[in-house]
Amino acid sequence: MELGSTLSAVRSTRVLIGDRLCPAVVTMRGGKIHEILPESNCSVTAHTEVLDVGDSVVMPGVVDCHVHVNEPGRTSWEGFWTATRAAAAGGVTTIVDMPLNSVPPTTTLDHFHEKLQEATGKCFVDTAFWGGVIPGNQPELRPMIHAGVAGFKCFLIHSGVEEFPHVTDSDLHAAMKQLQGTGSVLLFHAELDVEPKPEETADPRQYSTFLQSRPDVMEMEAIRTVTDLCLQYQVRCHIVHLSSAKPLTLIQRARQAGAPLTVETTHHYLSLSAEDIPAGATHFKCCPPIRGAENRELLWSALRDGHIDMVVSDHSPCTPDLKNMESGDFTQAWGGISSLQFGLPLFWSSASKRGFQLSDVVRLLSQESARLCGLDQHKGRLSPGYDADLVVWDPEREFEV
Repeated sequence: MELGSTLSAVRSTRVLIGDRLCPAVVTMRGGKIHEILPESNCSVTAHTEVLDVGDSVVMPGVVDCHVHVNEPGRTSWEGFWTATRAAAAGGVTTIVDMPLNSVPPTTTLDHFHEKLQEATGKCFVDTAFWGGVIPGNQPELRPMIHAGVAGFKCFLIHSGVEEFPHVTDSDLHAAMKQLQGTGSVLLFHAELDVEPKPEETADPRQYSTFLQSRPDVMEMEAIRTVTDLCLQYQVRCHIVHLSSAKPLTLIQRARQAGAPLTVETTHHYLSLSAEDIPAGATHFKCCPPIRGAENRELLWSALRDGHIDMVVSDHSPCTPDLKNMESGDFTQAWGGISSLQFGLPLFWSSASKRGFQLSDVVRLLSQESARLCGLDQHKGRLSPGYDADLVVWDPEREFEV
């Protein structure tokens, strides 16, 4: 909720303050939360404009720290104008844009400034930016930190676009040395090519053909590399879109040994399962892949136990032709799922059935993601002085996408 310098307020019988839902009035001024007043002794002045939302839940807006906006360069896939409106429609009040698949990618200071210029005047919600680590751009990292990037992302495998090549071991060591002492964070697309691909005689329209080409061991070996680097350099590291539950023990062991390591999973890994994906349904393709139902339940258990820190969309749109819907060939289709607008209802639909509370939603979709990108002193809480980024919604309402 973007507000001017006058005092405004939102009243509800269900305001989420900490872990409690209670009647309250949230007053706001200049885009910041001014006060939170218990309904019983509310003394809002006559000059305050009050929005009474009844028993709708009022809570901190979602911070989605994994969004591919693709502008400049691939605005036909998505741009800031549409992406940030989709975010707002879904209760996402902050997005953090990935360094790819824009052209140019956000891998130099000049490219970062170009992206900022493209985004100016087009953003309907707060927008932050990740930089990228690619071979040879290590001298650009510190200048980009000083210019305001939230951190950096790299790929350990082909990224899918030629302008954002994946890194080698020597690139990683050079980048970690640049990031030591900065407080910044390095995000990893954690898959490694570790074994020969299956024979290409399998039916490319069957989802199982694609799934077998990206086995769990690719994530396992990549995360082994990440944990070793994280322990060696003590630079904050983050694993994006964990799809396999198998590396969780490795992650826990590294954390116990002192690695400053965090991990996210996504709405599609928590909501979908490989068994339910029809032949030719290439809109379900993403990398790493959606795995089986048993694996999905292990991800939910890890969320419950605190072994996965946050849940994001990994919103990665493209034009329909790139999904090869007519041929249904999973091997040739673009890998990416568009879900920015539906993350909150998707998550709550599944989480509420598994005993999660609204306070868990805020922790996993707002607080931890804000902390990852250094925004936790401004976002993710209803508290005086924090940004007045509110989502007002009805957890009981049902709709069909």
